[in-house]
Amino acid sequence: MIGAIGGDIIGSPYEFNPIKTTDFPLFSSESKFTDDTVLTLATAFTLMTDGDYSENYRIFGRLYPLAGYGLRFKEWLTGDDPRPYNSWGNGSAMRVSPVGFGLNDEKDVLQEAERSAMVTHDHPEGVKGAQATALAIFLARKGADAETIRKELTGRFAYDLDRTVAEIRPDYSFTESCQETVPQALVCALEADDWEDAVRLSVSLGGDADTLACIAGGVAEALGGQVPEDAARRIKEILPEDLLEILEDFPITF
Repeated sequence: MIGAIGGDIIGSPYEFNPIKTTDFPLFSSESKFTDDTVLTLATAFTLMTDGDYSENYRIFGRLYPLAGYGLRFKEWLTGDDPRPYNSWGNGSAMRVSPVGFGLNDEKDVLQEAERSAMVTHDHPEGVKGAQATALAIFLARKGADAETIRKELTGRFAYDLDRTVAEIRPDYSFTESCQETVPQALVCALEADDWEDAVRLSVSLGGDADTLACIAGGVAEALGGQVPEDAARRIKEILPEDLLEILEDFPITF
């Protein structure tokens, strides 16, 4: 899961300052955790406590109100009667990696990913994005290689995962939809040589960099792309104590 959080932190300076190159410093004074990290760790906490996603997303979101939430989610976060709002945004996918890392049955992974999405992102594309991300991580953890994962996700979710990063990059731009974020992030993870390469490729698309790198970083980590020790140390230094504690307590299965 640290791979997903690291992707968010590394991508954060480029979310609204897009770049089209993999040649950039992994960390800078502008590197910070965003809503992707806050809600990823809220998902982890929910799994660890058998809790309620809606309640925990609101608790964590209110603890970190300036983390960069989208307008619709911010309204849901602060409203008196939170209900799902038919979103197909990529927020359901950016926060779901703990489901893929924590559960040990494919059916459970798909059901739990849907449950985590439905409290806000109840549009079919929102659910699909969460399920595809979680399933990619689960399959990688179970030893599937990149080509096997590519075929499985293409067949199940009808995503186009046959393009290369070089083919996607020239015409790609900022979007917050699952359908234009999740497949692209998955391509980065499946094409990459290691975790760092996946994060760099994701940022280089010039889109919603922190979310692309969060999704790709989680999948790449599960594929065996160990987060380098120096990067892991920097990631942990950036996290506040309460979020770091959840990250360090999470490496368990349910």
